[in-house]
Amino acid sequence: MAESWELSTHPAGESKICGGPSDGMTLSEYLKKAGPAALGKNAAAFENFPVLIKFIDAAKPLSVQVHPSDEYALRVEHEYGKTEMWYVLDCEEGASLYFGVERELTPEEFAQRIADNTLTDVLRRVPVHPGDVFFIEAGTIHAIGAGILICEIQQNSNTTYRVYDYGRVGADGKPRELHVEKAKAVSRLTPNEPGAGVQPAQTVPGGKVQPLASCKYFTTRRLDVENEMTLDVDETSFVSLVVTRGSGEISGENTVSFIKGDSLFVPAGSGRVTVKGACTLIETRV
Repeated sequence: MAESWELSTHPAGESKICGGPSDGMTLSEYLKKAGPAALGKNAAAFENFPVLIKFIDAAKPLSVQVHPSDEYALRVEHEYGKTEMWYVLDCEEGASLYFGVERELTPEEFAQRIADNTLTDVLRRVPVHPGDVFFIEAGTIHAIGAGILICEIQQNSNTTYRVYDYGRVGADGKPRELHVEKAKAVSRLTPNEPGAGVQPAQTVPGGKVQPLASCKYFTTRRLDVENEMTLDVDETSFVSLVVTRGSGEISGENTVSFIKGDSLFVPAGSGRVTVKGACTLIETRV
């Protein structure tokens, strides 16, 4: 399956709750019932649910694209912009992606290379491996290559400007639309470092914790649980947990079993929550 929206209230693809007293509810319906306290105090700074979490399985290279900042997106698209991070879950040997530009470009050269299909010649191509992390600020040109499975944590937005699509056509037999003028207005045309800022893992009771990315929209960590780990979920933020390895159960107000691939939502103010079982989780908070 090409793409799965694991934690979403976006109207283009709502997540549904599986199991428990809220079984079958959309995430929006659950949050309306639970009230603002379930999101936490930090989420009050955002007009809508602040994040969107996906799995993306790219069998072929995805289009080269860029996302706008909040300022531009709200003015032009009437939606928030899109800063995101990628966590590489798995990949084929030799897989790579594009992250930013290899050297500084002028807006004129950028537009010309889009026109003559040579844009990828000046993009930074980065080999990938399972566990790699890429923090992609709004304005960074990027593309997922073939043979890569990622977990994407992003702002709750679906605004994308496509600048190159390998000559492919849509269901109507026509080339898919490019958004050249908008991309020119928002793209960063100077190099920036992929994967910069990832900190080393820290040993904690029950396993290891590795900070992955942090910005005003979300903070993410990798949790490697050996047998049992306790998380503190206070009133500041809900916690999203995506299971990338192993299985087990999580206990707080409720006890929920999980396996690899599951996505768990822990409401803010849940207190001490215990994860049992040898597993790896990607944790997201606001």
